[in-house]
Amino acid sequence: MSPELISILVLVVVFVIATTRSVNMGALAFAAAFGVGGLVADLDADGIFAGFPGDLFVVLVGVTYLFAIARANGTTDWLVHAAVRLVRGRVALIPWVMFALTGALTAIGAVSPAAVAIVAPIALSFATRYGISPLLMGAMVVHGAQAGGFSPISIYGSIVNGIVERENLPGNELVLFLASLAANLVIAGVVFVVCGGLKLGADSAAGNRAAGAARVGAAAPRTAELRTAPTATPTLSEETTNLTPSRIATLTSLLALVVAVLVFDLDAGLTAITLAVILSTAWPDDSRKATGQIAWPTVLLICGVLTYVGVLDEMGTITWAGEGVGGIGIPLLAAVLLCYIGALVSAFASSVGIMGALIPLAVPFLERGEIGAIGMVAALAVSATVVDVSPFSTNGALVLAAAPDVDRERFFRQLMVYGGIVVAVVPAAAWLVMVVPGWG
Repeated sequence: MSPELISILVLVVVFVIATTRSVNMGALAFAAAFGVGGLVADLDADGIFAGFPGDLFVVLVGVTYLFAIARANGTTDWLVHAAVRLVRGRVALIPWVMFALTGALTAIGAVSPAAVAIVAPIALSFATRYGISPLLMGAMVVHGAQAGGFSPISIYGSIVNGIVERENLPGNELVLFLASLAANLVIAGVVFVVCGGLKLGADSAAGNRAAGAARVGAAAPRTAELRTAPTATPTLSEETTNLTPSRIATLTSLLALVVAVLVFDLDAGLTAITLAVILSTAWPDDSRKATGQIAWPTVLLICGVLTYVGVLDEMGTITWAGEGVGGIGIPLLAAVLLCYIGALVSAFASSVGIMGALIPLAVPFLERGEIGAIGMVAALAVSATVVDVSPFSTNGALVLAAAPDVDRERFFRQLMVYGGIVVAVVPAAAWLVMVVPGWG
C-alpha cells in the first residue's frame, strides 16, 4: 500500500473515531500527524509542525478574545439593536445585510477570512439574540465573502487571473467574478429558504402588527402569540442603548480593526489581540472572563486537522491525487474530478493554494481545446471556495468560534454536514453549468 493511500485512510479513521467516540478531532489529528508523519513519511518534528496554521491560530484567538470583551461590556448588544433599527425591525433582512457587507469587503480587496473575522461575531450575536439559525447566519456571511471574492481588484481574483496569465490560458475577469457571485447568491438563497429565512419575515410582520395593535389600544396579545413573534422590534432599554466609555472604546477598536486590515493590510489576528489587551488593561472588570470565552476547543480542532493536512501536503498526497486525475484521457471526466478534488481539499486547506495547484494541472488538456479554459477556471474557482463553510476551513472555523451561547458540538456537526453537502453538489453543478457548455 502506498504511503499516500495510507495517509488518506488514516484521515478517514480520524473522522470515524471523532464522530463515534466524541473525541476532539483536532487532538486525534495531531496524534495522526505524529504517527503518519514520523512512521510513514519519515518526517521529523519540524516537518510535522510545518503544517501548523500559526496565522489561523492567532486569528481565532485574537478575534474571539476581542469579541468576548465586546459581549461582556454590552457592545455587541448595542450593535445588534442598531442593526434592527437600520432595517426598521425587518429582521429577515439582516442575513442579507451581512451577506452584502462581507461581499463588499472582499470585493474591494479584503482577504476573505479577514472580512469574515470582522462580520461573523456581530452576525452570530444577532442570530443568538433573535432566534435565527446560526447555520443560516454563518452561511450567509461566508457565502457573502465568496460572492465578492473574485472581483478584478480582490485578492482571490488577482491571484487566479495572475495564474491564468502566467499559464498563457484564455481568461475573462468579468466572467470569473460573475460566476462566483451568481453561484454564492443562489446557494445563499437556498440556505435562506431551507433554514427558515422566510419564516423570519412572517414572524417579523406578525410581531410588528401585534406591536401596532398594542400602541392603538387594542387588546394585548397573548403570551403564546408573543413567543411566536420574537423578531418584532423590541423596546430598547436605556442600559442597552447607552454608549458608555467602555462601549465607545470597543466600537473604536472594532473600527480600528477594520481600518488596520483593509487599509494598512495588517494581520487581523495580531491586531485583534493587541486591541483586546488595550481594552482589558483599561477595563479589567469587563474583560476578566474574556480569555475563558476564547473558543479553545475550536482552536484545537482546527489546528490539529490542518496540521495533518500539512503532513499530507508535505508527503505529496495532494499532488499524487491531482496528477492521477490529470492523467485521465477523458477531458470532461478529468474536469469534474479536478473540481471535486479542489472542493474536498479546500474544505481543509487554503483555497488559494489549491487553485494555484489545480489550474496548472488542468493546463495539458485545456491546451487541446476540448475544454473551454474560461469555464474550467471559473468552475475550479467556485468549487474551491464555496466549501469554505466547512468548519475545517478558515472561514468556517471563524464562524464556529464566533457563535456565542450555542451548543458548539451540535453547531460543528451542522457545519460539517452542510459543508459535506456543498462538496457533494456544487462541483458537479459548476462543471455542468460552466464546463460542459465549453465557455472560452
